[in-house]
Amino acid sequence: MDFDALAEAVAKRIFIPLEASGRHVHLTKEQAMTLFGHPLTPKRELSQPGQFLSNERVTVVGPKGEFSNVAVLGPERPEGQVEVSLTDCRQLGITPPVRLSGQLVKTPGIQIRSEKGCIQLERGVIVAQRHIHMNPEDAAAMGVEDKQVVRVQTFTDRPVTFHSVMVRVRPDFQTSMHIDYDEANAIGFHEGDLGRIIP
Repeated sequence: MDFDALAEAVAKRIFIPLEASGRHVHLTKEQAMTLFGHPLTPKRELSQPGQFLSNERVTVVGPKGEFSNVAVLGPERPEGQVEVSLTDCRQLGITPPVRLSGQLVKTPGIQIRSEKGCIQLERGVIVAQRHIHMNPEDAAAMGVEDKQVVRVQTFTDRPVTFHSVMVRVRPDFQTSMHIDYDEANAIGFHEGDLGRIIP
């Protein structure tokens, strides 16, 4: 019996990899053309299949401050979106809601600049709600469903239990939980740390 393989299979049914996500931008094809003169170009793949970090970088400008060298993630989307932490919001001078990606109704806008162009989003800035990407097989093994809200215990240097964690189930997802840098720093996160859904 391959005990290492058995242990790994059991662990996959219990634990969820944690990932920290920094501030970043999503753009439409038209916005990418305005800012860079060409579509987004992949630099490296991300953990979620089909998603990538692009070579392109931008500056996001709020009423009170700005951040330069902000990552742009691809592929292009139907609508532009900027994801920041609550700490980032203080420097930018904006108060976006905590939302899942793509939920942009009644969100503030922001200016996005590059060396070649500038665009103004009328809406699209959010603080990302903590969430779990999960494929159907893992969801079934863990007894959860799409859009279910759960609690997650972290196994980190400063362990906490996260509440209001949204489960998102799709066949093309790689199972992992996404938190922002505020949350990651608060729990003493290190790459490879794990969490567990609890009742």
